[in-house]
Amino acid sequence: MSLGGAGVAARRVAVEALLRIDEGAYANLVVPAVIGRSRLAERDRALATELAYGGTRMRRACDFLVDRFLRGPVEGPVRVVLRMGAYQLHWMGLPPHAVVSTTVECAPRRARGLVNAVLRRVADAGPVEWPDPAIELSYPDWIVQRLSADLGGEAARAALEQMNRPPAVTVRADGYVQDRASQWVAGYVPVEAGDIVADVCAAPGGKATALAHRGPSVVAALDVREGRAGLVRENAARVGATSVGAVVGDGTRAPLRRGAFDRVLVDAPCSGLGVLRRRPDARWRVESDAPGRLQQLQQRLLAEAAALVRPGGTLVYSVCTLTAEETVGVDAWAEVTLPSFGALAPPGDPWRGHGRGALLLPQDADTDGMFVLGLERVRR
Repeated sequence: MSLGGAGVAARRVAVEALLRIDEGAYANLVVPAVIGRSRLAERDRALATELAYGGTRMRRACDFLVDRFLRGPVEGPVRVVLRMGAYQLHWMGLPPHAVVSTTVECAPRRARGLVNAVLRRVADAGPVEWPDPAIELSYPDWIVQRLSADLGGEAARAALEQMNRPPAVTVRADGYVQDRASQWVAGYVPVEAGDIVADVCAAPGGKATALAHRGPSVVAALDVREGRAGLVRENAARVGATSVGAVVGDGTRAPLRRGAFDRVLVDAPCSGLGVLRRRPDARWRVESDAPGRLQQLQQRLLAEAAALVRPGGTLVYSVCTLTAEETVGVDAWAEVTLPSFGALAPPGDPWRGHGRGALLLPQDADTDGMFVLGLERVRR
């Protein structure tokens, strides 16, 4: 990884991306765009990407490292440069003199003396005494508190630590890039040849196309927005999933025939607390009341989806989050509200039993965190 002039260029590109993210841009959109129009060599693109995503992910911890040596507030561009320097010093293990010299060049000229002094003190400070786990692991307090209460302190900490590591890229045989946890959810749906399947929250189409390849089966892929349904069409065409039909419609009032589907998947909107490793800025966006608000939507989607399932058919509910409200809470609601459905056997190792379903923690198999619940409609 270069640390000379090209290293400065990579850091300036990272600063541009970090500033845009601070202004409200989504990291997964702005980082590729900013780096894509740069003229960086491949090695320096990798450095800029790491600095942008890592600096966003570890923002709170970086602020703690530098705030110990600041006497007052600093303007946004200076704050971003200081965070980037602290990230390199504490998490990347790069030589301190190289980090300081190249990072200082990215600061506004009037602030370079300050940046130089603060980063040198960060480099020389020795072992860090973190005030609490939320600052150390760089999450909002409520996320650490909620997951600790729902999972237990040890499991929650391991999950949060795992989600501070960049995800591996997993590619299916058909070329679709999809985390193994999502592949396993699709694999849990017991699709057979000739099945008619509904995926009621389908965009961008990863699970819908996986279901279509199995069996093979016909998949009605429903999403509420035309643009998102268009993504399903594009991805289905790209991987040759010709039996996927994208449908625009609200999953809480699905424009699909009642009792006509052999398998229905509800991969519901959720707080996303199981996929924070691949969404570096999401931890700073999601609000503390999201799990409760989204639980209500999840229940409405599940109730509507249940009406689509034929007798003897299967209903699968999944979310990429770890909160009790959106997992066992929805399961408990479904057990009372959907008496015509019985639970299927949950997936086994590395999944953990969770209510009548199963939970996959990020540390269990180096995947996204997921919950899945399988239900079968009783034959009358």
